Amino acid sequence: MTLPVLFRRSLLAIALGASIASPAMAQERELLNSSYDIARELFSAINPEFQAWWQEEHGEEININQSHGGSSAQARAIMQGLRADVVTFNQVTDVQVLADAGLVAEDWQQAFENNASPYYSTTAFLVRKDNPKGIENWDDLAKEDVSLVFPNPKTSGNGRYTYLAAWGFADQEFDGDDEQIQDFMRTFLANVSVFDTGGRGATTSFIERGIGDVLISFESEVNNIRNEYGSDDYEVIVPPISILAEFPVAVVGENAERNGNSDLAQSYLEFLYQEDTQRLLAGFNYRVHDETVVEEFADEFPETELFNVEDVFGSWDEAMTNHFESGALLDQLQRR
Repeated sequence: MTLPVLFRRSLLAIALGASIASPAMAQERELLNSSYDIARELFSAINPEFQAWWQEEHGEEININQSHGGSSAQARAIMQGLRADVVTFNQVTDVQVLADAGLVAEDWQQAFENNASPYYSTTAFLVRKDNPKGIENWDDLAKEDVSLVFPNPKTSGNGRYTYLAAWGFADQEFDGDDEQIQDFMRTFLANVSVFDTGGRGATTSFIERGIGDVLISFESEVNNIRNEYGSDDYEVIVPPISILAEFPVAVVGENAERNGNSDLAQSYLEFLYQEDTQRLLAGFNYRVHDETVVEEFADEFPETELFNVEDVFGSWDEAMTNHFESGALLDQLQRR
């Protein structure tokens, strides 16, 4: 055997040895979480905790990337090729559309506890200092001199919850009288100053552009805004009746398998149910299910009567068809 051949084999052996002996040089796995528009800060806090837990449990360093936007827009992006491993959305239908497309398991709501909703919220109001318009309940939002800001129900799960919460209030207030309900909703919608595409845009309009008397969003979001921009400058109003806003999660099975992340994706969503994570979620003003954490934060969440979408609208499918499709009730109520 000639010297050059031996030399080349030696180099090959050294290279192979280096690759085996230096696993840290291997490319780290990356998990992509597709989430709703206003969840940036939340998952910026959760992700490092999960990375540390995974490192301790499995001895593996991982990266977690985020994709944010209106949850319906995020769902469409996944169907168009965004290779998200998991979704953490704010509306059931945006996960279901992925299940209908075969990207998420048909029984995704049985894959995790509480209908695959590790935390939840409701719809609340953020008003300016001293609540100058005296906003206390949904009927106050239909007054002539009140200007509203919330996301467009056509593009935002957040906005759909607001619309459905207002309708649910009117349904109870007027004993199901369709004419009175629609009159209320017509006035309510006419008071909207701007329909941004997502919750973060609505926040910008209300806080930075100074538009509107009331920002309507998730209770978690309005509390976080108040904490960030000044508790002396804003007040949070939780109405006595509002909607249950579930935050569903699911593994995007096809993508997770293709990305080699099936185990990672499953564990990431299970991590949201751990007590310490539930405590972190409550610290971001989300309502949670863990009984210990619920007791710890009981004083932070006002009592309110929460109704399910199914209670008033039959199902999410019916709500989407009857209210949000082109030419449906939302469009009809906005016609001048």
